[in-house]
Amino acid sequence: MEMFLFESNRLGFRKWSADDIDQFAALNANEEVMKHFPSTLSREQTTDFIDRLQKHQEEHGYCYFAVQVLETSEFIGFIGLAYQKYESEFSPNTDIGWRLKNSAWGNGYATEGAKRVLDYAFTELELDFVFSTCTEHNIPSENVMKKIGMKFKKVILHPNLKDHPDYERCKVYTLTRSEFLEKG
Repeated sequence: MEMFLFESNRLGFRKWSADDIDQFAALNANEEVMKHFPSTLSREQTTDFIDRLQKHQEEHGYCYFAVQVLETSEFIGFIGLAYQKYESEFSPNTDIGWRLKNSAWGNGYATEGAKRVLDYAFTELELDFVFSTCTEHNIPSENVMKKIGMKFKKVILHPNLKDHPDYERCKVYTLTRSEFLEKG
């Protein structure tokens, strides 16, 4: 049985391991999953990404967590937090993000998981602010941001995507700890 850092009703959130490389590489190579990103990722890029996530977990105490369905132990992708240092009016700060394999879409996992991660961020980590970005045309991710109580702030030109004009325009949503706690 997996060692979860925390759980939601249907999902377990855990640290990454080398055992995740094959499944995560398949997810990152899927063009449908990655359609709102400049490109898919190779196995090597996925391995490097997992390495960065593991280092991020060590440094900050959180990351984009590996996520499994509790009932089946199926790995479905990530939902979690990352400290972003790129230059914008919302960062450096912590963002919430998710990437799930397309067979997991339509089950409410992203919303359920993101709500649980926000609870973890604000009540256990005691963060004061979380933001999220998605490309201007990523309506499914934007819908999750709305469902978890985040508020639209503005469209920005994402500094990490300036070489990819089709993806550069991103919507930013935010939520503060006090806003989250007020909603109960």
